[in-house]
Amino acid sequence: MPRGDHAAYLAGHDGGTCDAWPMVALGWVVLALVFLDELLAAAAAAVWGNHESGVLLAVVMVVVVVGVWWAFASPKAPLGGPVIRPVAKVLVFGLAGLGLWAAGHHGWAVAFLVFSVVVNGLALLPSIQALVAESEAAGAGDAGGRGARGRGSA
Repeated sequence: MPRGDHAAYLAGHDGGTCDAWPMVALGWVVLALVFLDELLAAAAAAVWGNHESGVLLAVVMVVVVVGVWWAFASPKAPLGGPVIRPVAKVLVFGLAGLGLWAAGHHGWAVAFLVFSVVVNGLALLPSIQALVAESEAAGAGDAGGRGARGRGSA
């Protein structure tokens, strides 16, 4: 394979250079860490719920965090918006950190909040936002062409 073709393959689009793929890879690592942060928020809510009242409240808190995230903070949130989405994120991560603190996990609470601020701050960088937009545009094109077969029905 000629060098130019290999570089385009690594960059994920035509005309890419071999220097572009590390930034694309870094972008995907940041987005994976954002997802991990969301999972950690649900886990932190479960820790607080278990500390306060046991397993039932722990499960309920996970459902609440996932529901709030889906409705207000996720990229395709039906009730999200330019003001609501960031406020919901701050509330979810802040309350999850506060829950860890209240459960007696002070070090983990501080580490979680620092991790949340750093990872979500990195996710706001223009290069990461462009990666998300490019991925969503490619995904919309794929989803539109699958028809019924893409949903598992024949």
